[in-house]
Amino acid sequence: MTNPGGRLYGIGVGPGDPELITLKALRLLRSAPVIAYQSATDKESIARKIVSSYLDNNQIEVAFHLPRALEPEKAKSIYDQETQPIADHLAAGRDVVVICEGDPFFYGSFMYLFTRLANKYQTEVVPGVSSLMACPVALGLPFTYYNDVLTVLPAPLPREALISQLLATDAAAIMKLGRHFLKVRDILHELGLASRARYIERATTTQQRILPLDEVDPLDVPYFSMIVIPTKSKL
Repeated sequence: MTNPGGRLYGIGVGPGDPELITLKALRLLRSAPVIAYQSATDKESIARKIVSSYLDNNQIEVAFHLPRALEPEKAKSIYDQETQPIADHLAAGRDVVVICEGDPFFYGSFMYLFTRLANKYQTEVVPGVSSLMACPVALGLPFTYYNDVLTVLPAPLPREALISQLLATDAAAIMKLGRHFLKVRDILHELGLASRARYIERATTTQQRILPLDEVDPLDVPYFSMIVIPTKSKL
């Protein structure tokens, strides 16, 4: 049962191009008294940067940090603590819009707020353009045709899991590359998929880069990068 108070919104703001935000998300963003976003302690928030030109200087801003790669039990207490300032605004009757790059429910940081707050406060989620949609378009590669199967794989998966999934699908998107790029590249060569694979980072932004797989520096691969393996079909 939800409590009276502010309303929580999770809005997707797209992969980087500010014009890829939906009209609904833009309306909510401009009307909300409180804007919240994920931000590492030493870095600018990517989500905020995407929508910075749309923000009203009179809005309250709340940055939260949900560190990745933590053990579940340790992450739970940290995530509970980071969520509390947002809960405080909601309890005080203020609506809060949480902005999330890409889509809130597709590997989005908003999911962790949703599981903690949606059962307490009225919550609405607004979909966004995800990198899964943006990257193939930027590369000019249709992902799938007809009944092809598409598999989305996080690069941190164990080597054996990546291999088995890649062997069982027609097309694939490999995300969260970062320090796992070298492992993924070697697997693609081993499976004979490297010639079909395309690498892209920071899609739709002014820093977008598209490189041949073997020209990518494994030591300079950002978290927001993707390898796209389109289907062999062409209809």
